[in-house]
Amino acid sequence: MSPSLVLAATGGTLVAAGVVLLLERSLSRLVVGVLVLSNGVNLLILTAGGPAGAAPILASRGPRGGPHRALSDPLPQAMILTAIVISLASAAFALAIAYRGGRLSGDDDVRDDIEDLRVRRESEDDVGLRAERERRAVADPSELGAREEPDSDFPGGVPRDDRPRKDARPRRGGR
Repeated sequence: MSPSLVLAATGGTLVAAGVVLLLERSLSRLVVGVLVLSNGVNLLILTAGGPAGAAPILASRGPRGGPHRALSDPLPQAMILTAIVISLASAAFALAIAYRGGRLSGDDDVRDDIEDLRVRRESEDDVGLRAERERRAVADPSELGAREEPDSDFPGGVPRDDRPRKDARPRRGGR
């Protein structure tokens, strides 16, 4: 087994593990997933750069002035150094956001928002669960909670907000 094949398999495994971690609901696993994924991509870029050779700057000749030895390409290595710096900065930012979110909510799980709930409701409707949900609503309306009235301009069911804005007074310049 050649070293390039081992590096490619390791990079692919890291990318797969990173994708699995990105699909989790925990912010800490999401940050670890981004780091593992970026390391796997860096390894794949290094593998795609070609076989290892002599340093690209030192072009040594053979003992009798023969041809140059195989040189390694410096571009993938420079790209990887840049990617490491970018992933480090992104990880620090994501960790700060995860820490702050954990302090505010008490856990680091990502919660569903209104759009996620709407998509889940539509997918349930697609598989034929709408009749069951309506039967339960007729039997016990408090089970499903208050349902928001959709705005007529948005057929997708975006909730209407008819409350007056608190900052309704004009800003400077009449805007």
